[in-house]
Amino acid sequence: MPEVSLVAEAGRTVGSAPTRRLRAEGKIPGIIYGHGMDPLPVVIVGRDFRSALSGEAGLNTLLSLRVEGGERYLTMARAMQRHPVRGTITHIDFQVVRSDEVMTAEVPITLVGEAVLVNREDGMVEQQLFTLAIKATPQAIPAALEVDISDLTIGQTLRVSDIVLPKGVEVDSDPESPVAVGNPSRVTGREEGEEEEGSGEPGSAAESAAEAAEEG
Repeated sequence: MPEVSLVAEAGRTVGSAPTRRLRAEGKIPGIIYGHGMDPLPVVIVGRDFRSALSGEAGLNTLLSLRVEGGERYLTMARAMQRHPVRGTITHIDFQVVRSDEVMTAEVPITLVGEAVLVNREDGMVEQQLFTLAIKATPQAIPAALEVDISDLTIGQTLRVSDIVLPKGVEVDSDPESPVAVGNPSRVTGREEGEEEEGSGEPGSAAESAAEAAEEG
């Protein structure tokens, strides 16, 4: 995974009023931490940060964070706070990482291929897992994991254990967790349910009514 360069300003004033001014200027306060270093308050330009994370890796993008007048840190954005109404980013935690350390990350799951056998029976594919927790070094974290549904059939379930992992990537989730299921069509399921409900002996209700009338 390639690194994306980003510039940060150090020495920001901590407090509500200065923070509001920064946000009004389109900047986002944050903090760099990890590997024994003292937490370092920083400020980044919101537009630059959004551009850095606009690639396919998303939050798993490796950020080469250069602090003006200081050092360069290899980081990942591991926690973001958002405004409860506007949804804008109000604070970011940048975790310092090493290129050779194994870490945990959430990776999106993408279904690929066409479930021909499911479609032939008017069924539908239901995706039940959209992200997967994996372990890998920062450079080996994939942008996404693909699950091929081409051979999926009605009633079949593809699980985490069926995912083909890239080299250097391990699963940090239950291997039996379902990822995608081939379901029958809702119409078929409803018709079968109606047939079961009406599967009593023909005329049984009418015969019971007639017997009750005779006894009366």
